[in-house]
Amino acid sequence: MTNASPQPASAKALLPLALFLVLFLGTGLYFQSEGVEYAFYQLPSPVAILPAIVLGILLSKQAFEERIETFVGGVGDNNIITMCLIYLLAGAFSTVAEATGGVDAMVALGLNIIPPSFLLPGLFIIAGVISTAMGTSMGTLAALAPVVLGIGEATDISLPLLAGVLVSGAMFGDNLSIISDTTIAATRTQGCTMRDKFRANLKIAIPAAIFTVIWLITYDTSQVPLEIPEANLWLSLPYFAIIVLAVMGLNVFAVLGLGIVLAAAFGMFTVGYEWVTFSQDIYEGFGSMQEIFLLSLLIGGLSALIRQQGGLAFLAAFVESAANKVSKHKQRASAIGVAALTALTNFCVANNTVSILLAGEVSKRLAKVGNLAPRQSASLLDIFACVVQGALPYGAQALLMGASFKISPLSVSLHTGYCFILAAVAIAIIIWRRPLEDREPTPASA
Repeated sequence: MTNASPQPASAKALLPLALFLVLFLGTGLYFQSEGVEYAFYQLPSPVAILPAIVLGILLSKQAFEERIETFVGGVGDNNIITMCLIYLLAGAFSTVAEATGGVDAMVALGLNIIPPSFLLPGLFIIAGVISTAMGTSMGTLAALAPVVLGIGEATDISLPLLAGVLVSGAMFGDNLSIISDTTIAATRTQGCTMRDKFRANLKIAIPAAIFTVIWLITYDTSQVPLEIPEANLWLSLPYFAIIVLAVMGLNVFAVLGLGIVLAAAFGMFTVGYEWVTFSQDIYEGFGSMQEIFLLSLLIGGLSALIRQQGGLAFLAAFVESAANKVSKHKQRASAIGVAALTALTNFCVANNTVSILLAGEVSKRLAKVGNLAPRQSASLLDIFACVVQGALPYGAQALLMGASFKISPLSVSLHTGYCFILAAVAIAIIIWRRPLEDREPTPASA
């Protein structure tokens, strides 16, 4: 990062960020009004941010060469580069494991275990496990939608309810997964280990999941016939391996590297997976992360410009002041500020990872001021981004399920019970949690 001294707090410095949000949100609303599918994904986010970067450079009072140096320094920040490398490995693992039949194995394993009377809670748990293992809610929904749609068409179970259960489970897993781009972004921006963030998340996500299961048990599905797809269940082991290794605290680069090798090895021994295909799938996995990879780099540069011009200092002070009006307790106020900022940002951009990247640095400042542990600010970032993302009728998850089930995306959103329960549990914990004792921040680690 450049050593240029930041200017005093300034609201004007936030204009580039506002421009990005207006372009992204405005384009999405336009295409939504035109009835275009995936309206908020028609304008690629790395393109939408380019005018904002130009404006940020123009607003700077530095010499032109220094402005470019500030931007490039932000792009090359250690946390940004580390984050991008993890994205590439996560994409490679997900693609290789799916290509070898791991997703089918996970689905078959889950359906073999759950009885018909436990169908809805079982589907929630299956979606949660698969999403935790794959690190992607969208990949989970794409894999499970055809199976669950068949169940819905063969029974009288409400399709919006089935779709909402799948989105609920997918967001539960996306929030917890150590290879999810939301987890990667949250831990790197807050400077904590993935294991610590995972443990902090569990304290909120598990109670919310239990309440969700209790709610879903009230539906009688005992007479529902289940058709279990054929799959080699051994192919699910690489997914469980990376979860165990991550929880044990192994470095995330080692976890993902071993996961890729294990997925390929199981595929080679069981389904004749070939070396040439393996190399192609790794590259395809890299490509699947192209958008978030580029956006992370560009947001890093834009954030550096906004920080140097005093924009982030102004935003942090504004959010802190607003949160303090809600609660006089500094730690609680910081937690409220992180949660509200993330939720509002995700409401605007309809992308949980983008919202974390945008809110990350200000959230870190808020956490430091309020003595909120990095693992807790990272957990709140991820939780409230996933809460809003799962409940948005114009989010990718609701749009995908709406298109797959041929139902309204709004009806999907209204049935994502876990997201609403998770928000309620998180807010309750923020309000009633006892203050932490002063402690050293958790050291940053991959």
